[in-house]
Amino acid sequence: MKNKMLMIQGTTSDAGKTTLVAGLCRLFAKQGHLVAPFKPQNMALNSAVTPCGGEIGRAQALQAKAANVALDVDFNPILLKPNSDTGAQVIIHGKAISAMEAAQYQDYKKTAMEAVLQSHQRLSNQYPFIMVEGAGSPAEINLREGDIANMGFAEAVDCPVIIVADIDKGGVFAQLVGTLLLLSQSEQNRVVGFVINRFRGDIALLESGLTWLEERTNKPVLGVLPYLHGLDISSEDALVTQQNSEQCKPKVRVVVLVYPRMSNHTDFDALRHHDDIDCQFLFAKNPKIKVSIPPCDLIILPGSKSVINDLSFLKEQGWHDDIAKHCRYGGKVIGICGGYQMLGQQILDPHNIEGNISHSEGLNYFPLVTTLHKAKTLKNVVGELCLEQKNVTVRGYEIHAGMSCFVDGAVESSKALLNINGEQQGLITTDNQIAGCYLHGLFDTPKALQHIMHWVGSDIIEGASISELEEIAINRVSDACQQYLDMDKINKLLCDWYKH
Repeated sequence: MKNKMLMIQGTTSDAGKTTLVAGLCRLFAKQGHLVAPFKPQNMALNSAVTPCGGEIGRAQALQAKAANVALDVDFNPILLKPNSDTGAQVIIHGKAISAMEAAQYQDYKKTAMEAVLQSHQRLSNQYPFIMVEGAGSPAEINLREGDIANMGFAEAVDCPVIIVADIDKGGVFAQLVGTLLLLSQSEQNRVVGFVINRFRGDIALLESGLTWLEERTNKPVLGVLPYLHGLDISSEDALVTQQNSEQCKPKVRVVVLVYPRMSNHTDFDALRHHDDIDCQFLFAKNPKIKVSIPPCDLIILPGSKSVINDLSFLKEQGWHDDIAKHCRYGGKVIGICGGYQMLGQQILDPHNIEGNISHSEGLNYFPLVTTLHKAKTLKNVVGELCLEQKNVTVRGYEIHAGMSCFVDGAVESSKALLNINGEQQGLITTDNQIAGCYLHGLFDTPKALQHIMHWVGSDIIEGASISELEEIAINRVSDACQQYLDMDKINKLLCDWYKH
């Protein structure tokens, strides 16, 4: 029997494509189907590492978890990681090939489509059902030529499409009708229905609009999904600020610095979801207006896709002075990946991997010199966190182009933060105030998080793991799909489509 595919496209970015695909993957998996997630092209700074050492979008890792299948680079054959306003690193089948400007990538799309179709074919040989996620909107007129992310892919493999729209932002009927009208006739014909997402209120007040929409477009509304509060685990790129309830009295105040090319912000989901921790992202939207780091217990320097440029931004904001003041008052600092590199003495980019600046002075807290290389380190890691004479297990992954080495004769000014298979990695200063490492996911293990917060100065309760929170989120979406989507109609539309 022919493989079945269903593609979810959206009227806008953040319409709910990722979560809808994840929910349907879990729902179909529960029904006994072997299903794979697939996103032809993803643009994101949050990524995950596959067992084979490849790199894919973190959203596809969440969807794979929902489908109960192991990560595979074919789930996301093209990953674009922006390193400037007009350029991005291009990752094909899990490996970075080069950095390209937007116009250059437009010319490269034919080659990229070949990679997409190769992955699709391999998945079709393994999985009887594939859930496909589009990117952005299919109605971007300026991007239609050579499209590989939305209708261009759907037309190439001849699969049906459901379009999802976010009613919470307003204008949902204009979004859906306008999107449909901007498609070609053949593309319109493969749209089998609509899903409205993030609805709040009395559904009776929406019904007249749904009737009008179906009559206007001759397409069925396949369901109206409710607004699921607090559903922000493994969000693609949007930073979600923590909202503590009035009853919560956090014991620890954490500030995460947000620079223009911050990456892997999901590292801090465990902090945001813990009642004993007040975790805030510090934004500086206007580089000319200084935003000082507020008083806190812990400052975190996160990862970066453009370390030298983001370090320059940090200094322009005066955050290096704020960090120094924070340390003088006994505060703690942790650097993750790019943030770890910033805490060293120098960052060198001799091959101009991340831009035109080949050298930058670091913050000089660690006796390290980091050199950026063309080949990335990509691996999943299990090891031990070494703090205060007690070792606890940590799990995570490494994604970085830099290699950090000690400055000659400076080894004794710091000690290792991690023990990975007998190898000492990461650093903590001898005054016990500043720590750093390449490990993404440092806070995800509950006991490790407890241990780190004890180092910061507070004893917190053992919370749920990120893995558990992701499971809860996936099941919430899956249950909503089961309850609010017309799954009988969706299955019938699929059967009818694949009869021809």
